[in-house]
Amino acid sequence: MTRWWKALAVAVLLLLSVGALTPPEARAAEERSTVAAMGLSIAHPGLGEWYLQGWGPFERCPQKKFWLGFVPLYGWPGYLQVKSAIDAKHGRTNDALTFDER
Repeated sequence: MTRWWKALAVAVLLLLSVGALTPPEARAAEERSTVAAMGLSIAHPGLGEWYLQGWGPFERCPQKKFWLGFVPLYGWPGYLQVKSAIDAKHGRTNDALTFDER
């Protein structure tokens, strides 16, 4: 159990160091780090896009990515985790589940 808390503490410290947990009103949208968003999307699909949109109400979170992120091997670790991280790194905040760019 103590390993779990240590890992959680390290994760929080990492997020604080890249500025992902700074209150959204303190940072303008263009100042939000896509690297921090990518890290959040690696932690769980959809969180990086939600961060890029300024957190806020849960409806801002990409619902498909977030909920399907709990499906083993499809969400985490898996396809959606990679898709969400790529979208967040490029500053996209869509809820598309495919790589089609139409």
